Amino acid sequence: MNPAGLYEAKYLAFLETISHLRPRLHRYCARMVGSVLDGEDIVQDALFQAYRKLDAFDETKPLGPWLFRIAHNQCIDFLRRRRVRRAAEAEVSAPDWIAPVEPQARGIGRALERIVLTLPPKERACVLLKDVFDYSLEEIADLVDSTVGGVKAALNRGRSKLTPAPDKRPVTKRPAPTAEAARLRDLYVDRFNRHDWDGVRELIAADARVIVADRFAGPVEGAPYFGRYARLTTSWRLAPGEVDGEPVLLVLECGADVWTPQAIIRLTASGQGIQSIVDYTHCPWVLAAADIVRLAESSLAPRVTASATEMSNPDVNHGESGAE
Repeated sequence: MNPAGLYEAKYLAFLETISHLRPRLHRYCARMVGSVLDGEDIVQDALFQAYRKLDAFDETKPLGPWLFRIAHNQCIDFLRRRRVRRAAEAEVSAPDWIAPVEPQARGIGRALERIVLTLPPKERACVLLKDVFDYSLEEIADLVDSTVGGVKAALNRGRSKLTPAPDKRPVTKRPAPTAEAARLRDLYVDRFNRHDWDGVRELIAADARVIVADRFAGPVEGAPYFGRYARLTTSWRLAPGEVDGEPVLLVLECGADVWTPQAIIRLTASGQGIQSIVDYTHCPWVLAAADIVRLAESSLAPRVTASATEMSNPDVNHGESGAE
């Protein structure tokens, strides 16, 4: 087969793999960095990096672990930039064995994915990859650029620090918007819901950018972004809300007289106006991966059910209502 044909086969395998692996990649990155939105941004960057390196990939090896390794490295870079990589991440001496008693933290599903945020990044990665994603010790060592002994030590340290109580999982509370940012957000929501697109554009900085995850990235000026919402035939509206403690905008759709969140939008604003818009409409796994989704408003016409205003993943918060 000619080189073009080899590359075509490799490209098609890449597309097929990411179509199945994408939610798992997002799940891993979101739990590594503690944010479903940051996790999706990291996945986007990782897939872009993988695509650029695809011609150098050894097609005799599976794509999945290779993509996970790229995503893992992107997570570590992200954590370094945010200065949350702690001194405990440094390799320390530990026995080269795994305790024969099954750790209490295993088997508690998505609750484990939340409580691992209390661990340093290497221990966090090893526990996630082993106890959530069921990778072998050898595969994990390759993914995190360590040895099997190093992975065993990290698993021992990480598991010993975890508490089995799912209601003790850490909750990341992001800083509340400044008064000016909140004012811009509220104006944006009001004008967006009235389809006042000229009014919306008045709020946006001249150099602002818009990202529609998996679809478009570029300057807001001249982008087709607002036209998509103008053409929607379903009943929809924006509302301020929170996703796992982070202030966001939620896209609500009305069905059977009930408004439910369908997508997430992240705004960044400053004194000069709205600087960026990131819309995750085409990435439904982002909303599905969130533990808590809340509307900031107590009531929205015609009505919003309790499960729409405060959605909790039933696998984590037993007894609370799930999304309709």
